[in-house]
Amino acid sequence: MRDRTKRTARIALVAMAALVVTACASQVDAGVSREAGAPGFWWGLWHGFVFPFAWIGSLFDSDIAVYAVPNRGGWYDFGFFLGITVLGGGSVFGSKRR
Repeated sequence: MRDRTKRTARIALVAMAALVVTACASQVDAGVSREAGAPGFWWGLWHGFVFPFAWIGSLFDSDIAVYAVPNRGGWYDFGFFLGITVLGGGSVFGSKRR
């Protein structure tokens, strides 16, 4: 029973540390734009899909970025996330049976 208590205490400590660290996070206002030309959901989806190629290109060319700044904010982020996980194959690799 003592091992279970120690394990629970460790998990609680890690969770509290994670909460303290995330409380310090903030978003730069300059990174979000409401202008008509700012990338939104569809551009985020595309950028997430081409992320592996853009990342490799960014290693060799400083003009290539993997994430558009400024963008529309949450919708761009959601599209980027979907592009990486769904279109990029992230969810397929995690669901294969062994």
